[in-house]
Amino acid sequence: MSYHYVDSGLDNVYLENGYIVHQTPYGEGVSIHDTEGLHRMLGDWLVDLPRPLNGAELRFLRVQMDMTQKTLASIMGEDEQALRRWEKGRNKPIRGSADRFVRALYKDFMGEDGSIRKMAERLADLDQVEVVPIRLREDHDHWQIAA
Repeated sequence: MSYHYVDSGLDNVYLENGYIVHQTPYGEGVSIHDTEGLHRMLGDWLVDLPRPLNGAELRFLRVQMDMTQKTLASIMGEDEQALRRWEKGRNKPIRGSADRFVRALYKDFMGEDGSIRKMAERLADLDQVEVVPIRLREDHDHWQIAA
């Protein structure tokens, strides 16, 4: 017998083992072994799928990255409402660059390097930075920023 793991937020996850069903005063309860490892494996599986992510999958990855809708939307250069709409459309595909960016961001986050997130956060702030001149100097056959 398999367990339909709807608490993951995904509709299509069934566990064949790795869980224990027990009775509580409030009814039947389920304990899952290594939930963190299970969620890591699900996230890796999602980003490797050869089809666009849907809203439920986007939400799962966002939660795994411990980000609010506002934070992820800001990093993506989107407004929070757009992210809410994507997540609300649980079975609707997220297409194009948003889909690819979330996958790359998740891989980066789980690899704990953080370079993609740092770059994206820096780029998200570009609207707030004024344009400044850059002074360059050629020195011994290579260019560099002048002091």
